[in-house]
Amino acid sequence: MKKIMNRIIFIILLAAGLVLAGHIYLNHIRRIEILNQIIRRLEADSRIAHVLVTAVEYDENDQRLYTTIKFLEYDTQGDPLEPKYFTFSGNIIQFQSLVIRFDDIHIRNKDRLRGKSAYLFWKVFMLHGNATEEYPITQIDTVPAGYSLNQYHGRFERELWERFWEYALKPKAKERMGIKNAQIEAPGTMFVPGVLYTIKIEHDGGMRIDASPLPVILENEKLPEFGK
Repeated sequence: MKKIMNRIIFIILLAAGLVLAGHIYLNHIRRIEILNQIIRRLEADSRIAHVLVTAVEYDENDQRLYTTIKFLEYDTQGDPLEPKYFTFSGNIIQFQSLVIRFDDIHIRNKDRLRGKSAYLFWKVFMLHGNATEEYPITQIDTVPAGYSLNQYHGRFERELWERFWEYALKPKAKERMGIKNAQIEAPGTMFVPGVLYTIKIEHDGGMRIDASPLPVILENEKLPEFGK
């Protein structure tokens, strides 16, 4: 009887061990798949966004003109993200980019990230005397929308990007890991209605804002919001 019990216990432990080993293996495969997809996104050598003035309104109380802009960013696959709207008490507006290289970030399979860079639209702001009107585009310690693996939202992806932000922006972590600091640029221009602005972060970290007329068919047209 004792031998039978021992054999049953052995079989149960063996089965549990196999299940655990299988779970660990599948988790490892999933992490490799996530890392591969992140790497593919980091291989894009530029980031693109469009900006359009959607409203210019005069406030009688403070006697200022307020400019509202629509910011539409595209991910590394060229697909549009959720648009963002920002309102400023003026129209000389600047966009801040952040370019950080992953050269020496120490994670599993770190060599596969060597030489890769992340290009982020970080903030949009307007200098206003001693104050600055500022809105975040990409929140620190989050997975940037343009790089997010929408089908996962897994802990491994979040941990990787949390480590990325730590190494990139905290001086002590940067010195400890020996990585380069973030390259930040903040060009600006006057934003006026009837113009399409294209913002591009180049592969070398430079940022440019190009202006072009809207297509003729859109002149004097107020387009309804989709689905309304």
